[in-house]
Amino acid sequence: MYVRRSAAALAAVTVIGTAGATPAVAVDHTPSASPSVALPAGLYGTADPTYDGVWRQSLALIAQSRMDVQPAVKAIDWLAGQQCADGAFAAFRADPAKACDAKTMVDTNSTAAAVQGLAAVGGHEKETGKAVTWLKSAQNKDGGWGYTPGGASDANSTSVVIGALNAVGEDPAEVRKDGKSPYDALLKLALPCADGGAFAYQPDKKGKLAANADATAAAVVGTLGTGMLATKAGDKKDVACADASDLTAEQASANGAAYLTKAVEKDGYLKSALAGAEDQPDYGNTADAVVALAARAGTQAAQKPVRWLERNAAQWAAQSGPAAYAQLILAADAAGADPRDFGGTDLVKQLNAQGPAPRTAATESEKPSQEKQDDDNGVSLWWIIGVGLVAGIGIGFLMSGRNKGKRP
Repeated sequence: MYVRRSAAALAAVTVIGTAGATPAVAVDHTPSASPSVALPAGLYGTADPTYDGVWRQSLALIAQSRMDVQPAVKAIDWLAGQQCADGAFAAFRADPAKACDAKTMVDTNSTAAAVQGLAAVGGHEKETGKAVTWLKSAQNKDGGWGYTPGGASDANSTSVVIGALNAVGEDPAEVRKDGKSPYDALLKLALPCADGGAFAYQPDKKGKLAANADATAAAVVGTLGTGMLATKAGDKKDVACADASDLTAEQASANGAAYLTKAVEKDGYLKSALAGAEDQPDYGNTADAVVALAARAGTQAAQKPVRWLERNAAQWAAQSGPAAYAQLILAADAAGADPRDFGGTDLVKQLNAQGPAPRTAATESEKPSQEKQDDDNGVSLWWIIGVGLVAGIGIGFLMSGRNKGKRP
């Protein structure tokens, strides 16, 4: 979600001719379904984590938090243990005990996602604080962020960092570089209504902007100042596109939502942006669009794409793993659907099965008996103390009476 999707990060592409057809799945085995590295015990998913370990772990923790599920301690510890000493995160570090160096490929997306994941479970203010400090150090002069430090700002990276800032209680508008905020960077990537009101991922080599549905879904949420952890359905609002000489983040968000509404109007899904894949639906981008539409214009605006996902996304999620289940949970929750009965699939149960058993499943059955034992122990203890006090008082009275009886 919101991360720049490259061929290396795509685990599967589902090909269908029409929205009502039975999906036929074409799998891209990059990264390999057979991990080239040993899978840590606390990590969610079984596919090679080289390109997305921190990302999918973070999304899993965020989605579980939204569903009031307490992740396993080792799952949380694994994510926290991926952090470098300077606060940054790479996509995956096979040996966290080895210090990060100049060859460690840290990036803003993994770092910002980890901030939101750790903020979701709470108790990791030190780690999130260091990560946000690092993110601020990587901010570009236009106010935005690129995928890697020093890279040109793009809509997806800037938006996921806005989500991280929101997660730790910082106002993105106040995080500036050379007087520019993240919103300034996003507005530079907003297209006029003549081009649909979409957002571009980033300018091409000639400085031209091209509409990008994935970037638009990310930027609609980003210009609202929120992120994966906090995005909920907003009030019903007008999403008509409107140009303005002084475009605000609020209007740019509405323009982007208008573009997404039109993009899903016919089939209910967004199409893949991969070359030669014009007729392929992109499930992840569609889930992002659901979140964006619900956040900007209310649950009703997201009904067509979320219902399409209900009918068609089960096989994609089963192939793609924890990040996909997390995306669907966040989309369903934002759009007012039930993540525990989404097209007949319990997304929460499926996500939980992707990694170590959540604490909720264990503690709910043990807690009552433990509390009862504590209560019983407490009652027994105070009953014994009470009896002892009464007995002591009685003995005191008896001794007093005897002494009185002996006085002349």
